[in-house]
Amino acid sequence: MTITTTEAPTPTPTPARTRTRPRRTNGKGGGQALRTVGLYAVAILIGLGVWQLLAMKYGPSLVASPSQTLSAARELASDGTLGNSVIASSRRILIGWGLGVVVGAPLGLLIGQIRIVRLLLEPYTEFFRFIPPVAFVTLAVVWLGIGESSKVVLIFYTAVFIVTLNTSAGVMAVNESKLRAAASLGAGRRQILQRVVLPSTVPYILTGARLAMGNSFLTIVSAEIVAAQVGLGSLIWTSRNYGRIDWVFVGIITLGILGLVYDRILRVIAMRVLHKYGAKV
Repeated sequence: MTITTTEAPTPTPTPARTRTRPRRTNGKGGGQALRTVGLYAVAILIGLGVWQLLAMKYGPSLVASPSQTLSAARELASDGTLGNSVIASSRRILIGWGLGVVVGAPLGLLIGQIRIVRLLLEPYTEFFRFIPPVAFVTLAVVWLGIGESSKVVLIFYTAVFIVTLNTSAGVMAVNESKLRAAASLGAGRRQILQRVVLPSTVPYILTGARLAMGNSFLTIVSAEIVAAQVGLGSLIWTSRNYGRIDWVFVGIITLGILGLVYDRILRVIAMRVLHKYGAKV
């Protein structure tokens, strides 16, 4: 007797379903922005509180209170003194700083790329960068007069060495393997400069430009104190002569706000235009 067994068919495994879960947007970016704004507000309030305590301790003859400074700012703004001072100082800073960047960046590229240029210019860059612009204020006035040229030249002197040194440092920091790889692929000196050296040096140029901007604000005060009738430095010095400490505070705070605004504008432009070169601010 033969027993026939029939095997049950093996079920075909069904592929597991992949569930597509919608991404949850918890608003992390917006929350981070609100947190940043909140921290800024807290820091400003703490600063104003410390400022008010110092004004209460030392009196208005030494430290003007926030309310007195605000009242003085309104007074100076109403007769146009504050606006004219901001415009005059801004024009001098932007022209001198812009010329320093335009001249310093190519000069730094040449110094970093061509050894003979570096050897010829290094004694001058190393010598003059240790002489502060304040030391040349008297000579600038004697040589160029009390007009705009003397202030612009001093700010240019401030900016050009900072941008030059940062740019040349960026060129010399380029990885040697990148240069060799580009040369092995047949790239000439000009192509290596455009495709390898310049993109790698842009962050250094930007850093030098920002540092030069900060130092330009240091120089403008000294230059305007000595040889200017209009400007924030002149405003601070004139206020001292009249014993108006509140006006001095207005000039100092305006310088800080102006520098913060210009630096932010520079950072925004760099993020939009130079982000592909790795410029991070």
